[in-house]
Amino acid sequence: MKRGPKGLSHADQERIWLVRAGGLNDSQIARTLGLQRQRVTRYLAGYGGIRPPVRTRSVQCLTRVEREEISRGIARGDSARQIAAGLGRSHTTVSREIGRSGGRRRYRAVFADEEAWQRARRPKQTKLDRCPQLRWIVERALDQDHSPEQISGCLARCYPDNERMRLSPETIYRSLYVQSRGTLKRELAAHLRTGRTKRQARGSSRSGQGRGQIKDKVMISQRPAEVEDRAVPGHWEGDLLMGNKISAIATLVERQTRYTQLVALPDGFRAEPVREALAQSIATLPEQLRRSLTWDQGLEMAQHKQFTIDSGLLVYFCDPRSPWQRGSNENTNGLLRQYFPKGQTLKAITQAELDQVAAQLNGRPRKTLGFMTPAAKLRELIDGPATPAPDR
Repeated sequence: MKRGPKGLSHADQERIWLVRAGGLNDSQIARTLGLQRQRVTRYLAGYGGIRPPVRTRSVQCLTRVEREEISRGIARGDSARQIAAGLGRSHTTVSREIGRSGGRRRYRAVFADEEAWQRARRPKQTKLDRCPQLRWIVERALDQDHSPEQISGCLARCYPDNERMRLSPETIYRSLYVQSRGTLKRELAAHLRTGRTKRQARGSSRSGQGRGQIKDKVMISQRPAEVEDRAVPGHWEGDLLMGNKISAIATLVERQTRYTQLVALPDGFRAEPVREALAQSIATLPEQLRRSLTWDQGLEMAQHKQFTIDSGLLVYFCDPRSPWQRGSNENTNGLLRQYFPKGQTLKAITQAELDQVAAQLNGRPRKTLGFMTPAAKLRELIDGPATPAPDR
């Protein structure tokens, strides 16, 4: 049985991709197919978890049947022009085919066809290989924790008329994940939000968790329409980002600008310390940015009425198990896992460290803002749009 580059038959390789499409991890694939897990892992890692495209022959290339006809023509003593006329091909095509495959005395159709198939695998230069300036910009942006989608959007925004400086997010992912490309440094993958070095199989969703009861809560259904359409700034979404060993930090995201504030909770996440820490953080904002806060059903907001008195923000609560009702905050918490992975304790994180992470996050361009940064969008709201200088 013919084996592939990773010691797996081509049939095994095909089965791995088919089984993996069902959301199974490496160990589950190995058990299902009766293969060694290490061999499956090495094979998938070599392709970055991205299924290679199926190779097909170009319609312009000679087929094996045509090469058989060339071999028969040589045996009959036909010239290249006579063979080409029978195939409906150019005589130069036939001449080159015979010359590169050993000449008339050594030409064999099967060997010539296999050699042509291998020659077609020659490495192609990627766009990042051909443009060092573009590669430098991408590497610098990745080093600053920008996502491939943010990088692609910024390139389109900064170079609208220069196709050479445009790049899709998928090209960046493939340059990081697929080892054979080798265009971008592999260690830059650690700057991705997930920190993965290969694409993961799409798994099943997690179930939600139950919530306690909060007295006198005002539900999201009673929230004004101006909050829903993000027309007015100053409406926030909030939640806790949980860590190990009963630790957490509070996250606040402004709905219109996606501007983020992170709040340390050194005294834990019971209702009273959360109320005090959030009120202190809100107090640093301009008055026009203090209108409302949308929270989930967590008991850490049990003192919401006193929080409204302290901060001036009205508190609205989402429906149970409805995280999409505060989607901006959920998305931001996902981005924060790049800095605070699950299983890490958050007790020792200082407010200064959180401010530094928030500054990095607010300096990332966002697709939903036309690839402006949240910090720039907030400055525009506070100071007004910049006006061009008058002509002199």
